[in-house]
Amino acid sequence: MTSYDYDLFVIGAGSGGVRAARVAAGMGARVAIAEEYRVGGTCVIRGCVPKKLLVYASKFHGLVEDARGYGWHIPQADFDWQTLIANKDREIDRLNAIYLRNLERSGVEVFQARAVLADRHNIKLADREETISAKHILVATGSRPFIPDIAGAEHVITSNEALQLEALPESIAIVGGGYIALEFATIFAGLGVQVSVLYRGPQILRGFDDDVREALAGELVKRGIDIRCNTEVTGVTPDRGGYVLDFRDGDSLHKQLVMYATGRVPNTLGLGLKKTGVELGWNGYVVVDEYSRSSVDNIFAIGDVTHRVNLTPVAIAEAMAFCETLFNDNPTPVDHEYIATAVFTEPEVGTIGMPEAEAREKCRSVDIYKSRFRPMFHTLSGRDEQMLMKLVVDGETDRVVGCHIVGPDAAEMVQIAAIPIRMGATKADFDATMALHPCAAEELVTMREKWQPAAES
Repeated sequence: MTSYDYDLFVIGAGSGGVRAARVAAGMGARVAIAEEYRVGGTCVIRGCVPKKLLVYASKFHGLVEDARGYGWHIPQADFDWQTLIANKDREIDRLNAIYLRNLERSGVEVFQARAVLADRHNIKLADREETISAKHILVATGSRPFIPDIAGAEHVITSNEALQLEALPESIAIVGGGYIALEFATIFAGLGVQVSVLYRGPQILRGFDDDVREALAGELVKRGIDIRCNTEVTGVTPDRGGYVLDFRDGDSLHKQLVMYATGRVPNTLGLGLKKTGVELGWNGYVVVDEYSRSSVDNIFAIGDVTHRVNLTPVAIAEAMAFCETLFNDNPTPVDHEYIATAVFTEPEVGTIGMPEAEAREKCRSVDIYKSRFRPMFHTLSGRDEQMLMKLVVDGETDRVVGCHIVGPDAAEMVQIAAIPIRMGATKADFDATMALHPCAAEELVTMREKWQPAAES
């Protein structure tokens, strides 16, 4: 019988990799993990957590304005970017230390160095000559921002650099129309930066429900964000202390800073996967089966590197299922349907299930229930903001197959709605639920009339 240094070697110490390492160790496996940057991964170090802290910071200016309608007269306070970034960094350092302690307490050996595959059972670490052997290998290296090959690409920043700017710019162009682009647009606009969002598609948030896309775009424009769809950037050139962005239609735009948020690609480059026989997909992702096993039977992959559903809780769920499958003799696939997700813009988006267009493709009949209204908070603030509540219902089974919300606390509401929707709740179940008044969420259980499109004249 072949002897290995470890039962499991994990490459990448993000949320998924750390969870897999700790759980496997708890099941009695000898486990090691390698991370070339900082333990915690994209979400903790330069993604979800620091981004949401900046989202919180960006809300205070609006709250001060809203307070006037409630009788508060608050002098305009000065904002200090350096203080925010320093406090954010301190929190990230704290979380990084917690992740390291948890790994050590679980009995996982941590190597803070880049790891690549020498072959299907051996790993080469950048800080030593000898290789390390493992019976099983788990790739959990996540993803990184993608910048297209355009002239002047070296002049742009991504979300990574946006979280570490030395100073706020006076203006910024954000290229992209997905949730990362729009969240940073909200952050910068809330902190007083002039923001333009440039997206080559016809409407922002591709893949989301069309009503959500239109509602959010309208609300962002009300907050002073310049959204330009059907706009393709062909080059970025330094000019007058900033940059000129050239568009395919011949137009151009000058901004002090340019940020690209045009998607992410799996971190598989240079890991030795291909030479080891691991099949890679069109953008470099690791091709896996329902149990996260790659084409090499002792090599597995979870999280963003597999390009399935790129969300932190999904990576954690895949880690748990992987450990159950491999170390508890309990083959466990992950159900990737009905996953709640949010866009932390201002206003917020929360969604689960099918957009209306997808439901109309998959269901024989579809019923739509939706409501647009001013949130109660803004009846006195005076802010012109509309909230959207929408339920998508399978007309044959009465099952609620989609819930889409734009407005304050949308993410919190959708997380709770995810439970009954995953359980197969019907519209009748929603209707039978007593409303909590007054709150925005009561609309989810009080919408009775099916929405009908306006007749064409």
